[in-house]
Amino acid sequence: MSAARSPSPNDPSAYQVIAAQSAIPANDGPRNVDTLNVAFDLSYTWDYATKRTDLRVLYEKSKDLMWNAQSHLAWSTVVDPEGENMPDYTCPLYGTPIWDKLDAKREIPRLRREMGAYLISNFLHGEQGALLATSQILATSPTPEAKLYAAAQIFDEARHVEAYDRYLREKYETVYPCSPHLRQVLDMILTDSRWDFKFLGMQLMVEGVALGAFGTIHSMATEPLIKQITHMIMQDEARHVAFGILTLKDTYQDMAANELRDREDFILTASRLLRDRFLGQEVWERLGLPKKECEEAVETSELMQMFRKLLFSKIVPNVKRLGLLTPYVRKGFEELGVIHFENLEASA
Repeated sequence: MSAARSPSPNDPSAYQVIAAQSAIPANDGPRNVDTLNVAFDLSYTWDYATKRTDLRVLYEKSKDLMWNAQSHLAWSTVVDPEGENMPDYTCPLYGTPIWDKLDAKREIPRLRREMGAYLISNFLHGEQGALLATSQILATSPTPEAKLYAAAQIFDEARHVEAYDRYLREKYETVYPCSPHLRQVLDMILTDSRWDFKFLGMQLMVEGVALGAFGTIHSMATEPLIKQITHMIMQDEARHVAFGILTLKDTYQDMAANELRDREDFILTASRLLRDRFLGQEVWERLGLPKKECEEAVETSELMQMFRKLLFSKIVPNVKRLGLLTPYVRKGFEELGVIHFENLEASA
């Protein structure tokens, strides 16, 4: 970890530095604010006595593992956004005729920059979605322990947004808009009024896919700062998924068939959207590459097919643990080619 110190309240110059860093704009990216109309039942919990010791333990662990994105990360690390920060063979265009036509000194470095910014931008937007969803989870949670843990997770998500945002602005100077696939999933979660949908959508689906993606990035990245950021965030995300599993325990055992079908449909719809969030269409368009050929290369890339399946290594066993791996969901996971993950250990 970086030896950088946290700013002292008596050191105004340190806060001026932070303000200056926050003011650095990226060359690209969304500038507007979108507004959604949302409605859900807010739950007061007047009995504050601990009823769920498992959630209370998770809350205590979360407090012990808090970290500061400003002082715990090695921001002085020099990052070359056009360097091979991920092995070139992880790019779905690698080894195709499209790749072979790219200029090694000019176009391939630009492709590395854009692919890196695209990938991390989607992590950033996912973390903002998690920040918003967790604020709703806090309001809707039916137990005091869940409210306390949700409050801790909100701080986690704010820290993740801060870290990814700063990394993109300072190191890549580029932020991509949110993938339309990811945006659709986030909107579904944030606008649904049912409390369990927010846990199911964010804690299991979005956070579960994120864990799968982060594991791949952490194991393959050669750039030390993004490895450090990913490592710190992965530790938080593992607790978030466990929070969802523990809270939803026994929720679906006696649910009416029509209500259960809503959850089944959501799992499969979200799975397909999350699988397609890393296809890179926006990159091919920005670089002026042949879109159809690039999309075909992504679909046929063995490494990309493997990556898209690994995203579900946490989701499938967790869905099974909650009793939601029904014949209907099983068939959908079989079509996605991810049912073989069902016997892995669940996150909680």
